[in-house]
Amino acid sequence: MAETADTAETQQVDGKQAARAERRAARLAKQIGAFAKAHGGAEGQLAYLGQTGTRIVLVGEDGGWGDLVAPSYAVAESAARKSGITLHDEFDGEFAAKVHTGPYEWSRMAGIQVGGPSNRA
Repeated sequence: MAETADTAETQQVDGKQAARAERRAARLAKQIGAFAKAHGGAEGQLAYLGQTGTRIVLVGEDGGWGDLVAPSYAVAESAARKSGITLHDEFDGEFAAKVHTGPYEWSRMAGIQVGGPSNRA
């Protein structure tokens, strides 16, 4: 009898976790869709971050870019699938060449280097 109760409780917890993951994927898909709409379409790439989750790197057709972080690879993959964007296996080649960086990004990258410009206002 106790074994049956443990199984039912485990299934209930698994069901709640699945529902939470589904809601997170739906929210991320909505954000991806908004990004795609604002940038004339979008493509993406998933980058596993370890326990932190998975980064969804987005590149718009206009060269704009951004990212979102999902709690797991499965949630990130589900969100990308729901949003309808094309996913790339790697961030290289023609996909990476679509990214347009501006003065802000170059300043930030240079500021990391010793002797680079400061990003303080």
